[in-house]
Order: sequence, then C-alpha cells, then structure tokens
Amino acid sequence: MRRAEVVDREDVQGLVARGYGRLPHASYSLYAIERPGEARALLARWADVVGTAGPAGEGTTLNVALSAAGLRALGIAESRIAGFAAPFVEGMVTEHRSRLLGDTGENDPATWSWGGPRHDPVHVLVLLFAPSPAELDERTAALDREASALRLLVRHDTDALSPHEPFGFADGISQPRVAGLGRDPGGLPAGEFVLGYRNAYGQRTWRPLVPPAADPRGLLPADPDGSGARDLGRNGTYLVVRQLEQDVDGFWDFVRTRTERDGTADPDAAERLAARMVGRWRSGAPLVLTPERDDPRRRTEDFAYGADLDGLRCPRGAHVRRVNPRDALAPVGTTREIVDRHRVLRRGRPYTVPPADGEAARRGLHFLCLGANIARQYEFVQHTWINDPHFDGLRDDADPLVAPRAERGRTFTEQARPVRRRHRGMPAFVRVRGGEYFFLPSRRALRWLGSGDGPGTGAT
Repeated sequence: MRRAEVVDREDVQGLVARGYGRLPHASYSLYAIERPGEARALLARWADVVGTAGPAGEGTTLNVALSAAGLRALGIAESRIAGFAAPFVEGMVTEHRSRLLGDTGENDPATWSWGGPRHDPVHVLVLLFAPSPAELDERTAALDREASALRLLVRHDTDALSPHEPFGFADGISQPRVAGLGRDPGGLPAGEFVLGYRNAYGQRTWRPLVPPAADPRGLLPADPDGSGARDLGRNGTYLVVRQLEQDVDGFWDFVRTRTERDGTADPDAAERLAARMVGRWRSGAPLVLTPERDDPRRRTEDFAYGADLDGLRCPRGAHVRRVNPRDALAPVGTTREIVDRHRVLRRGRPYTVPPADGEAARRGLHFLCLGANIARQYEFVQHTWINDPHFDGLRDDADPLVAPRAERGRTFTEQARPVRRRHRGMPAFVRVRGGEYFFLPSRRALRWLGSGDGPGTGAT
C-alpha cells in the first residue's frame, strides 16, 4: 500500500478541506475583471487572507477562484492556460459540453441567468462564509470597497446553512474522506482532489507547469517529479459551480398525485415514493437498510447495495444510488474501488429568491463540487450515471430528480415482485440557471497570479 503523501494544508484553500459548517451564512460574488493590473494586486493581497485547509478559524472566511476567461483577462498566456484540464480551458457552455451535461431544452445556457452566452463572462468568484448575517454583510461591504478593479456581475446570497436541501431531505451525507486533509489518516488519495499529488492510479493529474524563468522569485513550488518546472497547479483544484433551481411544489404534487387511491391522498405512500426516487428517507436513513419506513436511527453512510442488486429495497435508478453506486455495478466485487475514482467533494448550499412582480419565491441549490479531474469526476457522474437512461441495466430511466427532461418525458421504475411499477411522463424538477468551471488556486499560485512575473506578459 502506497504511503499517503503529506499535503501542504496551509497552501490549500479551505473549501477543499471543509464545507464551513460552523459558518452558516454565505454569499458568492461573481465578477468581471476591468483593470487587470489592479486585479493582480488584489489577488496578491487575498493570498494572505484566504481561508486555508489548516486549522479552522471562527471568523468570516474568504475563498477565491478564477475561470479560464479570468486567467485570460489577467493576461496569462494562452500557452500556459493550455496546461489546465480541457473542460476548464473550454468552459462549461461549449456545444459539446452542453450535450454532455444535458444542458439542452429548458437547461440551455442561452436561458441561464448568468454564465451563459448572453451574459458577460465570469472571471472571478469570491466565496464568503460568516458566523452571522451581520458579519457577512460587514465583510461583503468591505469586499465591494477593495474589489474596485472588478465589476460585480451577480451576487448569490444563500440560505442559512441547513441539514436539509430544499426538497426536504437530509443533505451533506456520504462525503469521501481524503488522505492528508482530515484527522483520519485514511481515505482516498489526496491527488483525487488536490493537484500535484498522486491520485488513485498512482499518477499526478494533468496540471499547468511553467518554466523557472516565469517565476524568478520562486513563488511557486517545484514540480515534484523533478522536471525543473514550477508547478502552478499544486495545492489547487477545480471547482464546479451550478445554480440548480428546484421545483419543490411540483415535486411533492407529483408524488401525491401518483399515489392517490380513488382520488384520495395517501400521505404515507407519497412519502414512500419520494424516498424511493431519492434513495433515502428525509432523515437520511438509506432505503437499503430500512425500505418500508423512515428510521432516523439508521442514518449512516456505512452501507452497500451489493445485497440489493435487484433494486427491491432501493430502486436501481434512485438519485443517491446513481451518484454513488458503491458496490452495485458489475463486475461485483471490484466496483467500490472503481466508483471511488469518480467521487467529488460537495460544498453546495441552498438559496431562496424572494417573491417579486407577482411571482412565487424560487428555491434551489448552489451546487459546488471539487475534484482534480473534471472529466473523470463531475462530468462522468453527470453524463454516465445521472443522465444515462440505461444506467445499471435500466431501459429509459434517467435520474428522477436532476436529469433533464426528454421530449417524451422521463420514466422512473420501482423494481418490485411480481410486477415492477413504472412512472412515465415525469416532469423535470430541477432547472439549471447558471454555471461555470473554476480553478481554485493555492495561496502560492494566487501570489504568482498577482505578481508581474508570469501574468501580464501575454505572449509567452
């Protein structure tokens, strides 16, 4: 067994190590760079104040990420940007990527409220986390003053952190453990989530390296493989951001209507169908352990699907079974290790947009996830497990919660004996309202990006 690498936690931004659960109030500010020189100086200052993966503090915390368009706006040479992963370099809204992610129809980027082709490109994302609304407002006001070189495109306020997502189900369960980032020495290799370290294949994920001449002050760490280059990616990672609007009323109206008996509501049956679509009860207890009724005492992430391959306890197409199939996919016995190579760190928070102009309030999730390989982790899960109608031997079942709606509607199948039950013509309960891929740099990378050494040269 390969020994876990020591992660330089003080150089890694804190979002990688924690979801800031002790800081229940948050806002996400999206900016365009207007004055590159001043913006670089701002990044250099932020490098000294960003929250890190070291010991957690109690006060307001700031994390900073940049898009590929943001790196270009800073003046980073295209030859250096090419060293980043292709999905990041290309961005989230290319035609190919929209098909891959299911961003078509109602989810088409042309309909998004930010991040799409009809909007100015997002260059910088600043995430603020605070212990109270007053402290969040104070730090946000200070951010507006210090970020004068940036133009605010949109600011997303979040709801106070809750253990439940908007549909009402327990959230934040079943996060992967990362070796070198937690108190427990075990877990997946750090390189699955942090660039510059070895991943589950024993390799370092593709990342940007720059020649020593571009870093004369030695701001960046050396390439650990001994090439002599400086490692711009080390201790950084990729951050996927998607704004997912949830039709909460539509979801619960659907399960109530589908479980009516002779026009009479059956609340227990509605609750059961909702749980079977999710794969857990509202408390977080997994169906595979308690299939007939919720039992909060059974809430755990320590379970498997291997004894339920037929899906009689938890439907094979349930949401949480798709995003983490554990040991349920063929070949049986090796799948857990294979599945773990597609895990992501989730850092999402719910939001509510107050009613306006006669419209009802809108609710949803600011979905954030982290991983060192966008294609193998986030995009694989979205395309191959969530959106695939043939997942795990199914016929035409996509994810019942978050997959895009097909022209003929979607189907959700409850495996049962002697006859399965199929729910056809299901509406879409989640709509994409915006999104982008970001690079979450290390503190040392922020200092380099803020310097005049590599950035600003333009052509090299």
